[in-house]
Amino acid sequence: MLLPPAQVLHSTRVLHAPSVDPAGSSQSCCLRSRIVGRCWTLARYRAVVFAMNSPAPTRVRWILVIWIALIGAISFLDRVNLSIAGHSIAHDFHLSDAHLATIFSAFFVGYGLFQIPAGWVVDRWGARRVLALGALWWGIFTALTAIFPPGIVRAFLVIWSARFLLGMGESVMYPSSNRWLANWIPSAERGLANGLIFAGVGAGSALAPPIIRYVMVHFGWRSAFWVCSGLGLAAGAAWYAMARDHPSHHRWLNDAEREHIQCGLPRAGTSVAPRLSWATMLRSRNVWLLTGSYFCFGYTPAIFFTWFFIYLTRVRGLNLQSASYLGMLPFVAMSLGSALGGGIADAVCRRFGRWWGRCGVATIGMVGAGIFLAAGSQVSTAAAATAVLAAGAGSLYLSQSAYWALSADFGKGSSGTLSGLMNMGAQTGGAVTSITTQAIAAHYGWTAAFLTAAGFCALGGILWLLIDPDCSLPAQLCDDGAGPKEE
Repeated sequence: MLLPPAQVLHSTRVLHAPSVDPAGSSQSCCLRSRIVGRCWTLARYRAVVFAMNSPAPTRVRWILVIWIALIGAISFLDRVNLSIAGHSIAHDFHLSDAHLATIFSAFFVGYGLFQIPAGWVVDRWGARRVLALGALWWGIFTALTAIFPPGIVRAFLVIWSARFLLGMGESVMYPSSNRWLANWIPSAERGLANGLIFAGVGAGSALAPPIIRYVMVHFGWRSAFWVCSGLGLAAGAAWYAMARDHPSHHRWLNDAEREHIQCGLPRAGTSVAPRLSWATMLRSRNVWLLTGSYFCFGYTPAIFFTWFFIYLTRVRGLNLQSASYLGMLPFVAMSLGSALGGGIADAVCRRFGRWWGRCGVATIGMVGAGIFLAAGSQVSTAAAATAVLAAGAGSLYLSQSAYWALSADFGKGSSGTLSGLMNMGAQTGGAVTSITTQAIAAHYGWTAAFLTAAGFCALGGILWLLIDPDCSLPAQLCDDGAGPKEE
């Protein structure tokens, strides 16, 4: 694109205007100011023209990645809030620790059982609609928990049901993100993209203690649940407004970014994502190894999401304020580890190949997590123990992006379903943790509880050594009209 002739002529005339004697002349100063102004205007105009015609791709995909991470952070506010408000809720509804343990597990049961149905729904209806509806769903059931009066009949059953349904709604979160990612993010960028998305897990969980504590202290625990609900509803509405299921449907992208995305997808050159049959997924050794390893992965963070705040207050003797701040450390470490692990994985893939970038990085992260957890359980002071355990959480999350990047590569057009199957393994591990951690700690002490988690980390790392990241599952092109359609 060239400058309009009139503007070029006008700018040239100004630049070549005859000079005026500067000796005290106000007209000279005015003219010089006009010349500088015209030059600045011309420079800005040329910069805009250059940007519009630049072959560099836009970065809309990364804006949407960050928004998914934000929605994920809010979803973790909704799941962690119960552990922080657990003491107050137990007091209001006359619940025992055993009741709390079962209520904690309700979320993971609902979340885990509906992973596969959620993945199937996402593959059929698209991430844009399903994730927006999911945010609406979990906003409603988070608020519902705050509505129940203290004297409600069968309080344990009612709260358990609300948490189960909350988990059911949140089950669409990461199958949706993975299905969207399969359409939008080139394979070489999926480690970083997943790392940023799952950094939201740590960010939301890290922000939960101070936010929930502040609202609880000043307005009560019910108000904290209302705040979490409102944030989820707002983020879901914004996602529906700004997101699209396919790059070709989004008006913010330029042609260069569309081409960059299309060329980087595993199915480059095809317009329809190949899908997998259930038989193909269930017969795959690599899918089951990935799911089994993710079960081991899911066991450990559930300790931090459910019992860690109570552990700091009851076992380590911290007050509410100190526990809320120290309780942030594992989640900050998760956020940093997730983002860092994604970037490292992509870089290692480019330098040494996919096995080292996916399996090698994940193995090192999980085995390192086991070492830190075992060491942290032996530390005597609360601050030092929290720091070492937080290092274990960060090391664990170095491996997070590898699971989701590989499930997107394996799943292709069925990445929502396959990642749902994989994530069901992790949530099963989380449900087991919610119940067994309290039982192990009661009978054998908290050291044994953390050593159990360390053992699962080591086992998960070993399973990564058996996975072939270059495996290609047989698929077929499907254009049966079942996929998402957008205006």
